[in-house]
Amino acid sequence: MIEASCHCGAVRLEIDAAPETVTDCNCSICRRYGVLWAYYSPTEVRLEPADVALDRYLWDDRSIAFNRCRVCGCVTHWSAEDPGRDRMGVNARLMDPEVLAGARVRRLDGAVTERYLDEE
Repeated sequence: MIEASCHCGAVRLEIDAAPETVTDCNCSICRRYGVLWAYYSPTEVRLEPADVALDRYLWDDRSIAFNRCRVCGCVTHWSAEDPGRDRMGVNARLMDPEVLAGARVRRLDGAVTERYLDEE
């Protein structure tokens, strides 16, 4: 099991497997947050404690919610507002460096083309 935790430890995310890849996106919000996203199905991530108080920022026509710890302010994850969407992003920078070291970093041009820059 992999754990990602905010700075103060009030928010923890438990994930069954380490990410094989993480995404460095340059869109207007991700570049400001400075996050690396590890993508999972919401069924693969457990939020601990389950009733933790988060601040949420709705973005992109209110279709995605960026979540952060109310105590220390770390961005922990994003979740889709569409219940049919089977994908979420966990801020991989909150994982132990040893876990993150094994992941391939992919650069996404989220600002313009919505394409990965390492694709031909």
